[in-house]
Amino acid sequence: MRKLIHRILDRLSLMLAPGTGRRRAGGPPLTPDPTPWPDVRRTPAPLPTHRSPYCLHEPIDGSTTLLVRPYLAALERESTRQARRRLALVLAADFGIDLDQHLIGMQGAAA
Repeated sequence: MRKLIHRILDRLSLMLAPGTGRRRAGGPPLTPDPTPWPDVRRTPAPLPTHRSPYCLHEPIDGSTTLLVRPYLAALERESTRQARRRLALVLAADFGIDLDQHLIGMQGAAA
């Protein structure tokens, strides 16, 4: 970003200032005389027929297709597992079983 104003003004002066005249000094013209093009008229090739990508296959039979999103099925399985675990904890608490001591094996340290 050094000398930003200087660069901007330099570019603007190149675009807006009159030319130096080096190219106009008396050389041949820059654009040659236009030569007539041959009068050949061709009809363009016809476009291919439109084929929609949605109609390439037979329609899907809705009665044989499962309309369940996989993440919803996984969520339902996880919620049933969690409900079973919660029920097991409630039943264990009713019978006075401390599952932490039972699972870890620390019965002697808790007494």
